Amino acid sequence: MPTGTGETLADRLAAQWRRAGADEVRAAADLDELAALVGAATGPVIVSGADLVAHTVVLRHLATSPVGPTVALVLTDPPASGRTAVREERGQVVEAGPELADATGVFGGALRVGAEDLPALAAAARAAGRAAAGPAVDALFAALTALGTLTFAQRVRLLVAHRVDDAAALHAAEAALAGVDEDKAELRLSVKERDDFFTTYFVSTWSPYVTKAAARIGFGPTAVTMVSVLFAVTAAVLFGVGGRPAWVAGAVLLYLGFVLDCVDGQLARYTRHFSAWGGWLDTMADRAKEYLVYAGLGYGATHAGFRYGWALAIAAMTLQTVRHMTDTWYGVLHDEAARRPKTSVGAGGGAIGDRLNAASTRVQADTGSVSYWLKRTVVFPIGERWALIALTVALFNPLVSLVAVLVWGTLAFAYTGALRTLRARWMWVPVLDTVDATLHRDDGPLAARLPVVRPMGPLTLAVLAALGPAALLVAALVAGGGGLRWWVPVALLVLLVGGLGAGAAHNGPLDWLVPAALRAGEYLFAIAVGVVGGAPAWLVFGYVLVLTLHHYDLTARLEKRQPAPPLHRWTLGWEGRSVLLALAAIAGIERIGLATLGTYLLVGFVASVVLAWVVLPARAARVTAIPVRGGSPG
Repeated sequence: MPTGTGETLADRLAAQWRRAGADEVRAAADLDELAALVGAATGPVIVSGADLVAHTVVLRHLATSPVGPTVALVLTDPPASGRTAVREERGQVVEAGPELADATGVFGGALRVGAEDLPALAAAARAAGRAAAGPAVDALFAALTALGTLTFAQRVRLLVAHRVDDAAALHAAEAALAGVDEDKAELRLSVKERDDFFTTYFVSTWSPYVTKAAARIGFGPTAVTMVSVLFAVTAAVLFGVGGRPAWVAGAVLLYLGFVLDCVDGQLARYTRHFSAWGGWLDTMADRAKEYLVYAGLGYGATHAGFRYGWALAIAAMTLQTVRHMTDTWYGVLHDEAARRPKTSVGAGGGAIGDRLNAASTRVQADTGSVSYWLKRTVVFPIGERWALIALTVALFNPLVSLVAVLVWGTLAFAYTGALRTLRARWMWVPVLDTVDATLHRDDGPLAARLPVVRPMGPLTLAVLAALGPAALLVAALVAGGGGLRWWVPVALLVLLVGGLGAGAAHNGPLDWLVPAALRAGEYLFAIAVGVVGGAPAWLVFGYVLVLTLHHYDLTARLEKRQPAPPLHRWTLGWEGRSVLLALAAIAGIERIGLATLGTYLLVGFVASVVLAWVVLPARAARVTAIPVRGGSPG
């Protein structure tokens, strides 16, 4: 089909794919030829029909989407004859076919397939080639989905993408393209479609201007992240220095640092500069900044005469890390649930789960309502945390700020924990069995050699394990730490109970909580050892901070689909580190033990980062775009 410029639609689309970032464009006459081309490819492959009319930006977004290796363009156009309807859940395509009663969109005629899914793509091409009716690319996508390939949906907002069947539809689509300013739309698209209340109304209203300026002067997302870290560190220092002027200045810097924290993501989306390294660094920098701010608040409160300033900072960091562990795994659970049938549990669990799920869906759909913002705010997201810290420090002092963070954080943890537990029991989706459970439990050599106690379940064992360190910590705080050194081995034995579930199947409805429970147990044990031995609170904070970096590294790699840290086996596991601290406590050298082991872990973490991202970085693979002419009017 000729376009307004005289070239065929297929030729124009091929040129657009080159501008969108494809290293090579090779046309396929049919699905059999596509299967042969896919078999020779070594990197991601973009497949499209020859009937797609879209902004080049839309194609670039599909080609560079960071949500997953395989991504399909999904449109809201009314379904046409032979076109593939799509049903999505949580951004994933869970069903595709010509007729779907509960369809949420239609296939947009283009998809990017990751290298690991190329064998499935080739198999789908061969299968669809034998039975294709209608556009070949639609039959291909339906076959690929039927094979169970995890495919994410790329929606089109503000820009234009349509599939056309005749000259009239082509003319209408080209007119729609001409009516949109691509750059303006792309800048607006750099802002998340759904964000939290504070970020939406106090950051994203003006941060795109900063994003545009950063792009013009050549600042990359990583550079913006580093400036954001500098602002947060300076704010932490000012909080520790004390005095109203320093607190106010620190609050302003903290706010500006959070703005830049949003800008780095917006800049990555605006310039399409995505990388696993950038995503990992952004996640790790966010946590490091927040905990350094806690350190500044703890020092400031102590410096102002409050004895337990550092203790509050340690408590805030521990609570927030355990919360983040549950957040991460609950997200994984939901993603997995979207791809599986749901099963009710118990006499009333299914009914409760159904009601909670329906209520949550209604609230999420009512964008901008009071209930919508309350639901997003009550969970205490990062924007609200930084806003609370900035306001309470500027108006009051670091002590009030830490107490406020702990109170709101505890209430949010109780609220989300209760609701998520009920919904998880309703979904009954085991997630730890879908990944390397040993890695994400952070088990070491000792846990692997402990006997397996199956009847109790790994979650029950992990919760019981945390009770020993918790009891020791409470006793140490009440007794001032004296005379409890010989109770440390007892607390250690209780903690090691968590290792009895290491070899068991993690297929219970709540076993996604196991990593968080093990983190809580290890952190509480380290804190208890420090209190019993009279170690400086700042040293205990530093040790736990290093542990959080190690554990956030694991979750960040899980979210970014990266392999385990290169030096992970040298981190000794949660039980190995706890045994070494217990030996240090028995020998009366808790300070040396915390400092030495913390330094060892920090050096190993840095070395692992250098090995993973500098010495052995993944090479960028060549991207091949293959327009398929079969069944298309182009």
